[in-house]
Amino acid sequence: MLKQEFLDKLRADLVGLPKQELEERLAFYSEMIDDRIEDGLSEEDAVAGVGSVDEISAQIISDIPFAKIAKERIKPKRRMKAWEIVLLILGSPIWLSLAVAAFVVILSLYVVLWSLIVSVWAIFAALAASALGVAFAGIVFAIFDNALVGVAMIGAAIVCAGLAIFMFFGCHEATKGIILLTKKLALGVKKCFVRKEKAE
Repeated sequence: MLKQEFLDKLRADLVGLPKQELEERLAFYSEMIDDRIEDGLSEEDAVAGVGSVDEISAQIISDIPFAKIAKERIKPKRRMKAWEIVLLILGSPIWLSLAVAAFVVILSLYVVLWSLIVSVWAIFAALAASALGVAFAGIVFAIFDNALVGVAMIGAAIVCAGLAIFMFFGCHEATKGIILLTKKLALGVKKCFVRKEKAE
């Protein structure tokens, strides 16, 4: 791929970004490619060394705050006519309540996911605390009272410790998964704003 083709594709992917931000990013990658060419690479190799357009555009979109993208998106392109304003005001009880309801449903699903993660971590903490408490009680029983009961309690403590270790890895992976999901959702929402701008 040649430099101009790369920059044109990048511009097409980022067309919904604020104009100044878009031009700065394009200038940055143009200069990066020029530097690589000055270092002796061919134009195709210099462009290939920068990376793929899809990865670069996804990284740029994820780096830019959502507020900046949304602000650019909702800027009016023209003055609204009087009848459009009247329709917006009259329809607001319907569209505003639907928008709030959709937002609340999505937010509640997200909160439920985090609640599940917190619950699983609480189970891990309970198992770990049980392992320590039962092991201590088992040692006390084995030394001072009933050795058989003490050994059984130590065995139960080992089972709880094993389950706690197993739960820790599950909790860790589940937490990483929901953090990754959060990042992908944020990137997806940003991309929707950029794509809508591109479609117009």
